Amino acid sequence: MDIRKVKKLIELLEESNISEIEIQEGEESVRISRHPNGTTWQPQPMPQYAQPAHAPQAASASVTAEAEPQGVSYRGEAVNSPMVGTFYRSPAPGAKSFVEVGDTVKQGDTVCIVEAMKMMNQIEADRDGVVEAILVEDGEPVEFDQPMIVLA
Repeated sequence: MDIRKVKKLIELLEESNISEIEIQEGEESVRISRHPNGTTWQPQPMPQYAQPAHAPQAASASVTAEAEPQGVSYRGEAVNSPMVGTFYRSPAPGAKSFVEVGDTVKQGDTVCIVEAMKMMNQIEADRDGVVEAILVEDGEPVEFDQPMIVLA
């Protein structure tokens, strides 16, 4: 196995909270572990989180933000996260945000980024509209299908 691949695997292990990784290419394999003295990782039970109840949204349905105080609703439709990841309002730290409340966007305009597995995924508006609300703070985690931005 190429030593550059092994170095890259070590870097990935250090950058993540993964404690062990094993890769096999043909008859060659490599196992990299953070555990000293060959102790092995024991799986821990996954924490159970209550799933938020999402009602199907019709075109005229209002959106209620989970992060907003109870009773706050919006006229528009939400742009939902297509994946689990981290929400970013701008392309780089300190850069201008893609959108602000009150901005007009066209279908296909980038409205935010969701980072997943070190990949920056640009999220585009699926329709024309005006940004009515931004429901997630910059750098916060988002879940699959979580409303992030409301377009009126």
